[in-house]
Amino acid sequence: MTFELLQLLFLIIIANGAPILIREVLNDGFTLAIDFGNKLSDNHRIFGSSKTWRGIFAALFATSVAAWLLGYSLVTGLLVAAYAMLGDLLSSFIKRRLAMAPSSAAPLLDQVPESFFPAFMMMQVFNLEISSVILLVLIFIILELAISHVLYVWGIRKRPY
Repeated sequence: MTFELLQLLFLIIIANGAPILIREVLNDGFTLAIDFGNKLSDNHRIFGSSKTWRGIFAALFATSVAAWLLGYSLVTGLLVAAYAMLGDLLSSFIKRRLAMAPSSAAPLLDQVPESFFPAFMMMQVFNLEISSVILLVLIFIILELAISHVLYVWGIRKRPY
């Protein structure tokens, strides 16, 4: 496993964890939904109430700072966060089309897009082969499930997944 893979994994974890932590810090304040409450013709929200601008900005900011601290550019951090959030939004969009409630569990759908998109799109920056991207996604799935449970026990996550 390369050092670059670990650095990218760390940045993806930061991008996905920042929205959860900022919700805890702000005590559910500033919860403007990305979809502004709009629904599609299936009468379900586009992304749902748990996808907020606050979370997007937290991910972009925290990941950019973390990338800079690791010696990468702020733009690299912005891109990692943007791709991670794009994957997370895609998952939420699909879950709403399946009539699943916001924050409901969808194993793999909750982890794969938000780790695969940034890993695949940033392969060249982090000198990764496709096999490393797949490894990163597998590690992310395991870590995300374990970390989510710990954060639930600590009272930071609302659900253990």
